[in-house]
Amino acid sequence: MTLLKKFSPFYNLAILYLSISLVLRIFLLFHPITQSTFVATDIFKIFTFGLLSDFFIFIVVSCFLWLYLIFISNTKYLKPYGYIIFGLLITLLGYVTFFNTILNEYGGALPEIGISFITIKTVLFGLLLFLPKYRSTIRFWLFSFVIFLFVVLFLQNAISEYFFWNEFGVKYNFIAVDYLVYTNEVIGNIMQSYPVVPIFTGLFIVAGLITYLIVKKSKNYIENIPTFNEKLQLSGIYLGLLGVSLVSIPFLSIKENSQNIFANELQANGIYKFYLAFINSELDYFKFYKTLPEKQAYNLLSNQIPNIFGQSTLRNIKSVAAENHKNVVLITIESYSAEFLKMYGNDQNLTPFLDSLATKSLLFTNLYAVGNRTVRGLEAVTLSLPPTAGESVVKREDNKNKFSTGSVFKQKGYNVKYMYGGDAFFDNMQDFFTGNGYNIVDKKTFQPNEITFQNIWGVCDEDMYNKAIKVMNYEAKQNKPFFNHIMTVSNHRPFTFPDHKIDISGSAKSREGGVKYTDFAMKEFFKNASKQSWFNNTVFVIVADHCASSAGKTELPLDKYRIPAMIYSQSFIPPKQVNQLMSQIDLMPTLFGLLNFNYQSKFFGQDVLKEDYKPRALIATYQNLGLIKDNVLTILSPKQKVKQLQLTVLQNPKLGSNFQLFYEEKPLQKERKDLINETISYYQTASDILKKKQYQN
Repeated sequence: MTLLKKFSPFYNLAILYLSISLVLRIFLLFHPITQSTFVATDIFKIFTFGLLSDFFIFIVVSCFLWLYLIFISNTKYLKPYGYIIFGLLITLLGYVTFFNTILNEYGGALPEIGISFITIKTVLFGLLLFLPKYRSTIRFWLFSFVIFLFVVLFLQNAISEYFFWNEFGVKYNFIAVDYLVYTNEVIGNIMQSYPVVPIFTGLFIVAGLITYLIVKKSKNYIENIPTFNEKLQLSGIYLGLLGVSLVSIPFLSIKENSQNIFANELQANGIYKFYLAFINSELDYFKFYKTLPEKQAYNLLSNQIPNIFGQSTLRNIKSVAAENHKNVVLITIESYSAEFLKMYGNDQNLTPFLDSLATKSLLFTNLYAVGNRTVRGLEAVTLSLPPTAGESVVKREDNKNKFSTGSVFKQKGYNVKYMYGGDAFFDNMQDFFTGNGYNIVDKKTFQPNEITFQNIWGVCDEDMYNKAIKVMNYEAKQNKPFFNHIMTVSNHRPFTFPDHKIDISGSAKSREGGVKYTDFAMKEFFKNASKQSWFNNTVFVIVADHCASSAGKTELPLDKYRIPAMIYSQSFIPPKQVNQLMSQIDLMPTLFGLLNFNYQSKFFGQDVLKEDYKPRALIATYQNLGLIKDNVLTILSPKQKVKQLQLTVLQNPKLGSNFQLFYEEKPLQKERKDLINETISYYQTASDILKKKQYQN
């Protein structure tokens, strides 16, 4: 065999992978969500550095192919080696099947996966050992199957990257890693949202045709198996390329440094982005971000949060009036952008009920979500804590016994519950809320006759609200006030809901339908709740968990964080607009102020109705940490990077000044050191307090 023929399986698959990656980049470049223009240097880096990254990633991924190929031989089937190996495989299979192994210790599906793998390996080895007459045929089909798996992997990855871009406007990131953990919900969501059968049918047909061509050009490897020396030569070349790849991949990743975020994402390799997201699930603030001396950081924080004691956020909240222990219902709405509401310019009449309720409520017109995931929204309203780098506290191991809104209510004698129409296992909600003293009402507690409609995410919002009213009717008889936090699910892809509720079909799978049905279900909830004995003594807090989409031209596009929020209580809270800039973490401390609660607080969030409140908002991804203040957005990023952007309103003449959503974000001409330090003080102290476990209840 010539050297070129020895490498035929590698270079044929490499050509396929590089071709798929090139086509994918072109598709994503012209995708509607890629809202950007590219200069010549961006295009050069996207396709040149991108191609190099893809090549080196292929070398790393093909290590599995290398391992498979070097172990192809006829020698291992000769007597007595073949019988010894087969006996060892039989013994190993019996051990993992009938005895307690490390696979059983990990639990889940791992034991079944291990047994299945060893069974297949044993059976195939036995066939090749005892049927030498058919060995070449069996080996050919095994070789074809391995090539087929690689082809399917490359095609499936391209399809997945496309749909992920379609949803988020980026290559794989932390969200993709999260989704691997919750496969039931995610796979179900995909099954209900996309034409999976046609997609996979097409995928396997195309993969089969490509496999046929590659096998035809590569089968010389198994028809003339390399000698031991040739395999050493092959391995030497491969391992050399692997070493170069392991050095080059991180180096090329550093070159993703354009001011254009889309250019960086298009240049990146999706598989490597997934790997980085996986290993960086938690980011050590003090290792990756710009810091200040500890004392200075807390001193700056004390200028923003009045009356805190020393190096903490501890302070006493005192009211001049008597406490009012009204019932409280907090509703966090799934994926609800401000732009869905009429007051922010929407002309589709998607939210008639919320539009009406807003006129009767304490309405916060300039409130920003802290993040773009549900767990970030839950963290914000439960812990009133800035969105620290990495994963939300909700999903961290150290997520229990925190100082929370629930703990404040419990101090006041309230029953405290978290209500969710899906399985609270998802996103670690059950672990987080039970660990912080909440009782859980989720789909598992529903009786069959309480469910009229459900999809992969859970029961429809109407069913959840009906269940909530039953629970609250029971609680009202206990002569104790209640705090119930309800999380909705219907406004989430696949956007399916009961038919004949609104003028959009429940099977249309449109976001507009999801938004409108969510509004309809809330209207029915209030209609039903108004008939209950506890209604007039209850305060309703309504806020989105995050916006519908997080993709934009910049790291932190402001319009992708603006969410609706209001507090409603008939005859208790008069209608009013609060137009000050504020954060999602301020909502519950503001409610406590309205109820005149006296308590010792650790919250970073503040009562925005107090005279000493200083307007600002905190917004973030899992890496980029931002502060909005004085029409400047300051962003802290890993590797101690800081960026400041001047915010200029893009005026919509049809809207009032308090409902303008869109801003031009341009680099600040003159650095605002005071805002940089203030931003650092928020995120550094929050990270420090969590690290030192000082945010405990």
